[in-house]
Amino acid sequence: MKLVYCIPTLYISGGMERVLTLKANYLATLPGYEITIVITDGGDKKPYFPLNPSIKVKQLDINFEEMYRYPFWRRFGLYRKKQNLYKQRLEAFLKEYKPDITISMLRREINFLNSLTDGSIKVGELHICKLYYRKVPGNYLPRWIGKWVEDYWMAQLVRELRKLSAFVVLTEEDKQMWTEVKNVCNIPNPAPFLPQVKSTCEAKRVIAVGRYFEQKGFDLLIPAWEKVVKIHPDWVLSIYGDGAMRPLLQNMVDERRLTNQCVLEEPVSNIEEKMQESSILVCSSRFEGWGMILVEAMACGVPVVSFACPCGPRDIISDGVDGLLVEKENIDELAEKICYLIEHEDERKRMGQEAAKSVQRYRMDAVGNQWHNLFEKLMKEKENEK
Repeated sequence: MKLVYCIPTLYISGGMERVLTLKANYLATLPGYEITIVITDGGDKKPYFPLNPSIKVKQLDINFEEMYRYPFWRRFGLYRKKQNLYKQRLEAFLKEYKPDITISMLRREINFLNSLTDGSIKVGELHICKLYYRKVPGNYLPRWIGKWVEDYWMAQLVRELRKLSAFVVLTEEDKQMWTEVKNVCNIPNPAPFLPQVKSTCEAKRVIAVGRYFEQKGFDLLIPAWEKVVKIHPDWVLSIYGDGAMRPLLQNMVDERRLTNQCVLEEPVSNIEEKMQESSILVCSSRFEGWGMILVEAMACGVPVVSFACPCGPRDIISDGVDGLLVEKENIDELAEKICYLIEHEDERKRMGQEAAKSVQRYRMDAVGNQWHNLFEKLMKEKENEK
């Protein structure tokens, strides 16, 4: 079975790039699979995550990244030119390569994918919750114009999604939101690691991980941690990440005199080890596409306290069994649930053990088998149509 995945780049260490690499590497080991990844940007930069040697990468050299050198108003014309070039080059490649299935990561190619005449089955997969997909940044346009653009943009997307043979989202919660689309199903992301070594859940250390942007809600976590520290001053919160909000977050830490109990750590490549050294992971996100960090922590035997934000935590965490869910953006409740796990060591350890068991459903072979079954089903449906 010949598969083509379309994604902008592979050289950055993003979540979508990581997940695609995991899936492609697994599928490439199955009998009969031939995988090619088509990219538009990054030039000759090497993929950040190692690829199976059998996987081919086709660089179309569109260079959409170039647009961001110019003012917002100048990007429209340049985008149209590059989009037309992308369509021409992708269609030419697909006609030459003749894949059985072409999978869009729902980036720029979704706007024209269904119009391509190469004959392959077309599939889309979305890694962002619907509520936050195709949104116009508030600083670009007046809100009423931005809302009109978002509604138009979403209606355009829905028309394209309906034409796909399958549309895949990550969670059941997100699937239920796509009421306009009948061909939607959900397949979760795979766990990137399932280590043998688990946390003892005995260290007086709480961990949080993510980019320092508004989405991750660390500006909500720090006030919650201030409340925790008043009761448990010997516990430490380490927040691993980086981003534009670092100065703001550091100021919040300094103003609350939490410098010894709340540390903004730099990103690390051995996050698995940092989780194994921790006893609780906190997710303070305002929204998620899925919640990879939850699965990573649970795989290390670390119980999670998470806002029940859309989308992911409700699918991943069984409240009170392998972690605790908190009302979205409720700082007081977040502090209370963290304190509960700090104060109940036996319960903390029990939830950590249950977490390690529950994430087995996200093993790469289990998730990969769901994709294999979907591809086989689509191939049979196409064969029956002949």
